[in-house]
Amino acid sequence: MYEAEVLPPPRKSRAPIYALTALLTLAGLLFLPFFVYLKCRIEVPSKHMAVLIKKTGKDLTNDMEIAPDESYKGVQLECLGEGRHYRNPWNWRWEVVPQVEIPENKLGVRIRLSGDELPYGHLIAIQETQKGIIPDPLRPGRYAINATVAGSQVRGHNNYVELIELHDPVTIPAGFKGVVTNLSGPMPKDPNVLLVDPGSRGVQAETLTPGRHYVNPYVTRIDLVDCRSKRFDLNTGGSMGFPSKDGFWVTLDGIIEFRVMPDRAAHVFVTYNDSVGDTGVQCSVEEEIINKVILPNARSFCRLRGSDHYGKEFISGETRTQFQEDFQNQLASTCESQGIKIIQALITRIYPPQKIAKPVRDRQMATQQQHQYEKQIVQQESEKQLAIETELIKQKQALVEADRKVVRTVTEAKREQEVALIQAKQKLRVAELNLEAATDLAAAVTAKGEAAAEVIKFKNAAEAAGWKRAVAAFSNDGDAFARWVMLKKIAPSYRQMMVNTADSPIMDIFSQYETSRTAKSETSTTTDAVDGELALPVTRNGDETEAQPR
Repeated sequence: MYEAEVLPPPRKSRAPIYALTALLTLAGLLFLPFFVYLKCRIEVPSKHMAVLIKKTGKDLTNDMEIAPDESYKGVQLECLGEGRHYRNPWNWRWEVVPQVEIPENKLGVRIRLSGDELPYGHLIAIQETQKGIIPDPLRPGRYAINATVAGSQVRGHNNYVELIELHDPVTIPAGFKGVVTNLSGPMPKDPNVLLVDPGSRGVQAETLTPGRHYVNPYVTRIDLVDCRSKRFDLNTGGSMGFPSKDGFWVTLDGIIEFRVMPDRAAHVFVTYNDSVGDTGVQCSVEEEIINKVILPNARSFCRLRGSDHYGKEFISGETRTQFQEDFQNQLASTCESQGIKIIQALITRIYPPQKIAKPVRDRQMATQQQHQYEKQIVQQESEKQLAIETELIKQKQALVEADRKVVRTVTEAKREQEVALIQAKQKLRVAELNLEAATDLAAAVTAKGEAAAEVIKFKNAAEAAGWKRAVAAFSNDGDAFARWVMLKKIAPSYRQMMVNTADSPIMDIFSQYETSRTAKSETSTTTDAVDGELALPVTRNGDETEAQPR
């Protein structure tokens, strides 16, 4: 028998599985960025923050209120600031809320709601892990703190870790000092002192200057002490009076001006301040100073020193002046040791007893009148001497004025004389110059005349020489030359002439030439030329003769 061979089942192909896995992986890679951007993105706009709440991790214990770190569930201490953040929504939950904003002219006191309990007797959370009031206040501004402002409805859920209270800063005006009292801190080493060491609980010796101060009212208290000058009447609280040495009652009025010494403001505040009259941070310490320091010292001085003088002595000026000076010095010395500066202590009026006032006043008036009369006599003598000196001054002024006039007259006469002399010299010089100019002009005219005469003489000589040469051309016959000159002037004006030769007067002019020419030539035509300039042909024609100038 043959055994049948059992073949294994055919293997299925795993290619579809690999393809599905690759497809799912690719889809996951493509979906992951969208998931992260849409579900994990935290957009925190301006002036906001994101409060983080952990959904996974270790559970809080019963003594825990806030998650100490990211390994615990619950609200986290730190917040996310403005911007874009990414968190896994499986592990985290968040809430975008407005940031804490402290308005202008305010300060914020932080109160931590979670942490370790404070030790017995402590109110301020000195350490960051303690629950309670944080000593440092927040100034105006915005803060990314997981807290809510007390009385605000912005944060509706209990997902904050701090509470912030708004308080007003302390403003110290000009002329004031701020006395600092620490409400918390270590106890002073010596509890029986008025001013404690710096940093200890109690009133500090160093005060604050004028300005705005941001202090935590639960940690520090500031009281304002007015250091400006104050003025009051001595009759405040009753009339000021004292018995004199002789048993009379003397009263007085006065004004005292004082101020608290700025460097002793804390000492004065602790010593004399009574909180009954205080309003807010400003204490009315000046009332206590008047009632407890100035008035008792003023009454004490008046009763002690006033009893050393008789009543009549307060009417005269010397005793009153000395009493005023002693009152000023004694009161200033006593109050300065207590931190009070006495600027002025003035007694304006003293009322002596009326029984002795009138006779003393009359005597004083008589004395004053005597002094007045003596002064009047001295004044009259002074006026007399003044009148004499005034007249002497006027006399000297008149003499000086007369001397001035004489000097002015002499000076003016000399100046006029000098001016006249200068003018005479100028005129003399001008006459001399004119004389020289006339002499030169006469010489020039003479020379010019002589030159003109010489020119005429030379001209005449030249003309005579010309005539002499012209006459010589006519064989030194002057008559011939004269006839030639005349014919030279007349001949250019005639073209032809028809005259009667028998009795014509004009031919008589030419007849003389005919006679002279006939003697020279027998021709019918005679030509007379002198230097070839003129030729007059004369032709006889019966009784008429024609003459034509060429």
